[in-house]
Amino acid sequence: MGFDAKKLATVFRALGDENRVKILGLLSTGEKCACKLLEELEITQPTLSHHMKILCDSGIVSARKEGKWMYYSIPDSAGEYLDKCVEDLLSGP
Repeated sequence: MGFDAKKLATVFRALGDENRVKILGLLSTGEKCACKLLEELEITQPTLSHHMKILCDSGIVSARKEGKWMYYSIPDSAGEYLDKCVEDLLSGP
């Protein structure tokens, strides 16, 4: 991957919010519909959408649409991807 400051900043931004960390915890047990995430969190639907965009843009979360609902999950490769991000950060430019 190489050192890409913009990409690393996107990943660490995604991890730098309490609600996004809670969302990752909820998704760690498998795919969830946005409606289920809203039931578990004390946030509004627009706020959830904002958090999910950041998580999806970072590459840590995947999304798929089924009908009118969005379903979110953590890809199998996310752990390896995060490990690589930390490794790249610590190795410098």
